[in-house]
Amino acid sequence: MHSVPDYVATSGDEAVELAAMAGLHLDEWQQLVLRDSLGERADGSWAAFELGLIVPRQNGKGSILEARELAGLFLLEEELILHSAHEFKTAQEAFRRITRLIENTPSLKKRVHPRGIRTSHGEEGIELKDGRRLRFVARSTGSGRGFTGDLVILDEAYNLPSEAIAALLPTLSARPNPQLWYTSSAGMEESTQLRKLRKRGVAGDSQRLAYFEWSSQVEAKTYERALDDRDEWARANPALGIRIKEEFIAAELDAMDGMEFARERLGIWYDEAADVVIREADWRGAADADSEVGDSEIVLGVDVSLNRTHGAIAVCGRREDGLLHCELIDYREGTHWIVPRVAELVSRYGPTAVMLDPTGPAGGLLSAFQDEDMDLEPTLLNARESGQACGAFYDLVVNGELCHLDQKPVNDAVAGARKRAMSDAWVWNRKESRFDVAPLIASTLAAHGFVLYGTPEESMTPMLAWI
Repeated sequence: MHSVPDYVATSGDEAVELAAMAGLHLDEWQQLVLRDSLGERADGSWAAFELGLIVPRQNGKGSILEARELAGLFLLEEELILHSAHEFKTAQEAFRRITRLIENTPSLKKRVHPRGIRTSHGEEGIELKDGRRLRFVARSTGSGRGFTGDLVILDEAYNLPSEAIAALLPTLSARPNPQLWYTSSAGMEESTQLRKLRKRGVAGDSQRLAYFEWSSQVEAKTYERALDDRDEWARANPALGIRIKEEFIAAELDAMDGMEFARERLGIWYDEAADVVIREADWRGAADADSEVGDSEIVLGVDVSLNRTHGAIAVCGRREDGLLHCELIDYREGTHWIVPRVAELVSRYGPTAVMLDPTGPAGGLLSAFQDEDMDLEPTLLNARESGQACGAFYDLVVNGELCHLDQKPVNDAVAGARKRAMSDAWVWNRKESRFDVAPLIASTLAAHGFVLYGTPEESMTPMLAWI
């Protein structure tokens, strides 16, 4: 993806030559970015005030920045260049790389002030004898305040809060020919500022934006199609065969989560809809505020949140019309109340099973269940059975065979739930989900338990009241 404002001349060729003199030999695609980003209008000003460069990691984005900064210091008479990154260690590494380039090039090194290379923490930068400076800063609400810059580089722009923009943009306002660079890998969920930039870049109608993106052409919602497609690997990685090998990408694919690989290596932007397991329409279609269990056997599901701050108990039974009814019957802070409450429900309603996954946080309740001496011991699932339970719950929902009461804790859990691959199945991902999934897991266990141990009869009379 490539859109650039019209220009009549470019300083890019000189920048490429300067980089080569310093031992930095740029690939053709890197040279293209420099030439187009340094395109000039008839009055000598930059055609592009903003530049966006989105490319997967390790392709050589940093080398383009180094070449641009060398040009700014030694060719373009820019008074101040600010290089920022989300994490200061990234800015520090960029500082070390360009420092090596300058120190290893005598004709450049002699133009540096005798005390111009500053390595003190927080003061990293390079100053020439004529006063031009390159500073490296971590992004914050105060970064850049008090400076007047000609060039601002926002590396790692996938993590770019609006407060950082507010702090850095005014540094350019008083300069006659400023330029602002955004560089990043593909955007994540929180990449609000970068998404706005990309929208303008893809539209191609911004008069002062040069935009470059290397990415797979596969849509996020079908990202699985691109994972092992080597043509998509090549499309997204301009340095494939130069500094990135197919063998390494194949190893990454084996080691990384699919959506993570899609973003980091294929440049596929995070799309919340692509990550959703149960679609909103399917879950909303299963809601029935008047649903209730008929005269059927019931099964309980029990789970505990990842940080053990909450517990959840769900029930599943069969309605009069034969559909399954799934309901969250208790969800509270803490875990101390769970076992007594389950014992009460077992005594009052006589469920055929109490389902629990001992590999998760609820496994910590096992000793308490033993001490409670209930008439019904919990049924424990192994990892394979947990995968079967999750798959079965998904099928029940999307096939229209399960109803729920439209309860907020479960709705939130479903909306924010993510899945974790496990052999040839998947389970709910406690760590990556946006909300507490304990209500969803308890419901999943209850539904799975009912399929295994509940009554198959479909002619029943209402109802149960959970008090």
